[in-house]
Amino acid sequence: MAPPRVVADPTARKRVRSKIYGLRTFPEAAAAAAGGFGGGAFRDNVREFVRECGDVEEGATAGMPTWCTLLVDERSGAVAPLYTVEECVRFSPRPLCDYCRCVAAGWGHHWVSKRRYHLIIPTDEEWDRPLSGDALLRNDHLLHGLIHGNGFGHLVTINGRSGGSKFLSGCDLMDLWDRICTALRVREVSVEDTSQKRSLALRLLLGVAYGAPWFARWGYRFAWGSFGVTEDRYRRAIHLLSSLPVDALAADLRPSPRAGHLRRVAAAYRRLSGEPLLAVRDLLRHLLDMKRRSLPPPLPPPPPRGPRKRRRVRDFEEVAAALESRWPARRLRFAAEVIVGALAEGGGAGRRMTRQEVRDAARLTIGDTGLIDFVLKSLGDCAVGGRVVRRAPHPLTRVLEFSLEDPAAEEEDEEEEEEEEEALPFAAAWPSQGEVERAVGAVYWGLVEGRREAAQAVLDCKHWAKRWGLGDEADDRLRFLVRWKPPGRKGWEEEAEAEAELSRRRPLIPPGEVVVVEAHAAVGELVAEAERAMRDTYCAFEWEPVMNGGAESGAELWVRGEFGAEAVDCELRREGREVGAEAEAEAEAEAWAVACACGASDDDGERMVACDACDVWHHTRCAGIADGDPVPPVFLCARCGGGLAAEAAVAAAAAGVALRV
Repeated sequence: MAPPRVVADPTARKRVRSKIYGLRTFPEAAAAAAGGFGGGAFRDNVREFVRECGDVEEGATAGMPTWCTLLVDERSGAVAPLYTVEECVRFSPRPLCDYCRCVAAGWGHHWVSKRRYHLIIPTDEEWDRPLSGDALLRNDHLLHGLIHGNGFGHLVTINGRSGGSKFLSGCDLMDLWDRICTALRVREVSVEDTSQKRSLALRLLLGVAYGAPWFARWGYRFAWGSFGVTEDRYRRAIHLLSSLPVDALAADLRPSPRAGHLRRVAAAYRRLSGEPLLAVRDLLRHLLDMKRRSLPPPLPPPPPRGPRKRRRVRDFEEVAAALESRWPARRLRFAAEVIVGALAEGGGAGRRMTRQEVRDAARLTIGDTGLIDFVLKSLGDCAVGGRVVRRAPHPLTRVLEFSLEDPAAEEEDEEEEEEEEEALPFAAAWPSQGEVERAVGAVYWGLVEGRREAAQAVLDCKHWAKRWGLGDEADDRLRFLVRWKPPGRKGWEEEAEAEAELSRRRPLIPPGEVVVVEAHAAVGELVAEAERAMRDTYCAFEWEPVMNGGAESGAELWVRGEFGAEAVDCELRREGREVGAEAEAEAEAEAWAVACACGASDDDGERMVACDACDVWHHTRCAGIADGDPVPPVFLCARCGGGLAAEAAVAAAAAGVALRV
């Protein structure tokens, strides 16, 4: 076995790196060697993490403290740097988080954390260079995760080999990110799934094939949908698309050329796999599995195929004139028309009738059974009155059956059959990756065009989140959630009223903060630790609280803020302004209303426009404004625009009446 190969080694810089870890076991092995990262809240664990596993960078990133951890890939030998950047919100040019700007689409209702931590693995070409000053704003990193000081974060960027990496796949990076979040006791991480491959949205492709997006493999679940799409609607759309028969989808696409293409793809891979592949889910799974499967040895070429025999359609009038019979041609044509009428009445085009059924139906009009038998014997593949009569034995019973076909449809089917035979270059060989990808694209775009509403519902669900629950670890320490309570309440029983009051000014209440104390800690120590946690985590809490009373491990503690210098009962008081709804949150508090036609009642991160009459916000897409089009200088929603139109109509009618008078 060849020795590990170091491709881009930051150890070549002036100072020698002292710590290199295995990429596929980090940070578990590092935590075990260091005796863990404290086992406390994220704000404490991340400090222990950079102290034990990182080397301080001589040149800070845009003036922010930066640590570098070297990770060697055990398979390729490549050494990748993992940078940890501590962004101090107080001195940051962007104090509010861009990914929390929407209350419903992030952590916009949380208090502003004092610090944000960025974990970055840059592109392969930058592994041996210092982290650039604009690194926090770039979107081309292999990995970029942002975690607020309270343990809530965002997976900003994930780019594996599809993003240009030669050594690390997307799964490798996601495994690393998930292990880091688990070791540091991260509480919840959101991600916006906009990943695509060759213009195909993976959330629709994998959702239909496997019932869940790519991120679900690491425990990410539905968080919220755009354009008013709920989780129930998302599940129903996935079920509808995945269980849809392929033939039914092809029928929905007619007369689009995609219908014939989809039929040919399904027929080709059914023959190749030997399986029915009836549902869209089955066909997509088979295609995606083929992309990952290694190519088998090439098959021997098929025997040369002779010229294709076509069933030529004849005009029955010419056939009748050429037949030698005791009946005149006029009687033969009349009998043929009666038989065609019986076939049409018996089920129309596509339905087969046995010879005896056709004979019995024709006898209701023609009494001469000899004439009927003679015409039936000569009627196969003949055109009568603009309809084509086909005669063929049943594949199982071998009984002759008759059916009607439309000449135009027959020509189209013949062309499709010829195209299908020409479009199967892998009839004698395994399909290439490009051919499989084109087949996947045919199914994907068939879903988008054939079942547009359900496909759009799936595409509108791109926000996912993973939550790490809070619970007692193997140690003996106690863990609590300390939560701030609005001031001015006389008793804890008025909790619902307090939440409602705060909700009028901000839709959601910030989460509790994790506090970890020893099992033998007194209440005073719990109070002191709660104070330290709140002051150390959030910008708004610069006060000295006092809390009395007891609590059990796993309990949720409510902290109340109020004016005054004294503290009584379980209230937290401070000098100065009230710590309440005016305190800074990640999303700027704005009094705006959302009432879109799609059902959305809050900002979901999508493009919106406000009505100039009622100041209610609506999605531009729902208002008929394309994503690439500018917003009109004056916009009126349907309600206001309809009201103005009605008033104008009334005014015009009144003016007309006045003129007539």
